[in-house]
Amino acid sequence: MPGADPGGTTRLPRDPSRFAEPLPGLPEAVTVYEVGLRDGLQDEPGVVPTPLKVALARRLIAAGLAAVEVTSFVRPDRVPQLADAEAVLTELADEAGVRLPVLVPNPRGLERALRAGAREVAVFLSATETFSQRNLGCDRATALARASEVAEGARRAGVAVRGYVSMCFGDPWEGSVDRAAVVETVQALLAVGCREVSLGDTIGVATPGQVRGLVEALGEAGVVVERLALHCHDTYGQALANVLAGLLAGVRTVDSAIGGLGGCPFAEGAAGNLATEELVWMLEGLGIRTGVDLGALVATNHWLRGQLGRPLRSRVAQALGG
Repeated sequence: MPGADPGGTTRLPRDPSRFAEPLPGLPEAVTVYEVGLRDGLQDEPGVVPTPLKVALARRLIAAGLAAVEVTSFVRPDRVPQLADAEAVLTELADEAGVRLPVLVPNPRGLERALRAGAREVAVFLSATETFSQRNLGCDRATALARASEVAEGARRAGVAVRGYVSMCFGDPWEGSVDRAAVVETVQALLAVGCREVSLGDTIGVATPGQVRGLVEALGEAGVVVERLALHCHDTYGQALANVLAGLLAGVRTVDSAIGGLGGCPFAEGAAGNLATEELVWMLEGLGIRTGVDLGALVATNHWLRGQLGRPLRSRVAQALGG
């Protein structure tokens, strides 16, 4: 029996490469962009201690993640879980050879991030007016002006800039999202200097046809697909299917969070991010290189579960010893 050991008991397979079989049209390699420390921990009910955040970051880096978004320089009264942004980033200053982006909402946040040694920042916009008001406290035009100012300041300082667009596929207040508004927002972020823009399925409602349709619409508008990333939440269990659709459409960077951490503090009911463990299992099972050590990633999941005192959302981590 496949998977049986000599003693007659069964073990679940631990190496997805044993079953690797590529599909036509997929990339040879994908960048896994880890957001658990920022997009994940900001949704925790309590404040995670700074040393634990730093330890988690170092474990993720050691597991081979090429990009680990470590914190956000938001107002502490808005997101108290990330009030220690300076301390976290300063502690990680000696980490070389890895992207350590930080989210920055406004020029004041950029000043703080630069003083703490930020090497890459991210700005964010919403494709819908309602979520812009609830998340950023301003309309979309004002949010774009702020993001532009941050991007300009970062580039003057020699710091790379990433962009996020929230609510690309569905909005809990407005319902369906105008695709043209998403395209316009992505173009605006690229125009102000973002080298990459991540398309956010903030409440996890997207389906594969939507993902492919949006990526194709962006291509028709002149957006180079290599400058796009996908950020999928798994509220309805569609995240992996949506990632596959994105990869087939040419996307080469995918956001995810260890243990499926996260949600959205400003969109009640939105489930966590796509679990990094599940993403890596699928990618390696398709013969796609990630540079990530899945065993180390799963060990980090189990360690973090013990630190937080609760289970994390990852079926792969559960299957591999959890």
